[in-house]
Amino acid sequence: MQRHEIINGDTRLHVLDQPGDGVPVVILHGLAGSSREFARTAAALGGHRVLRIDARGHGRSTRNPADVSRAAHVADVVLVIEQLVGGPVSLVGQSMGGHTALLVAAARSDLVARLVLLEAGVGGDGDASSRAAMAEFFQSWPVPFRTKDEAKEFLGEGALADAWVADLEMRDDGLWPRFDADVMVDTIADVDAAACWDAWQRVIAPTLAIFASRGMFDERAKTELVGRGRAVLRADIVGSHDAHLDAFEEWMRVVAPFLRSP
Repeated sequence: MQRHEIINGDTRLHVLDQPGDGVPVVILHGLAGSSREFARTAAALGGHRVLRIDARGHGRSTRNPADVSRAAHVADVVLVIEQLVGGPVSLVGQSMGGHTALLVAAARSDLVARLVLLEAGVGGDGDASSRAAMAEFFQSWPVPFRTKDEAKEFLGEGALADAWVADLEMRDDGLWPRFDADVMVDTIADVDAAACWDAWQRVIAPTLAIFASRGMFDERAKTELVGRGRAVLRADIVGSHDAHLDAFEEWMRVVAPFLRSP
């Protein structure tokens, strides 16, 4: 496993690079996540070269970048692909990472051979109230945590909570999340701003849209997304919005064959 630091202006992007053959796979995590969430996925895709990017403001990338716009996230992914791969990839994104992946595929069809969206859509479905609730939740964390057990007691049970605990950063005064609440709110605000239907309808890469039974999309939204795409297959699996964590076998059952397809 190689680690890369790609510099885009004032932002340092942390990338994990697993060697392999065939069309490389680039994975984009969701809001308040990190590349660590997809370690098990990368291992299961052992025949592929797999690159996992920590989005700006997340993980081990720059924590407080000046620009957290959709355009900045898209530019980051394009730069990583151009510098580390140089050709088409299979682009996989969950939630906000899926939104970024969709925009990359629309803007640079030459760089995206296949697209996988896990619990992702065109955006435009959040508002000031949902962002305020998010900010309140993240700001309620009594950080720094003294131990991971203390963090787990506060965050509770569940695969997402476990992922947050596993990714905590040790500092001199204790354990901290690898993101700041205000950066998360500013980041999702640009996703909430408008539904990017025009971009979605420009995507020409074969696409697999995966929805989870306990995910965030209702049937109307799922049907509309698939119906308004160009070459979209739909897969429904058991699991939550974070199905890559809490329904791993189901997730791999649908994504691995799609990525292996010629």
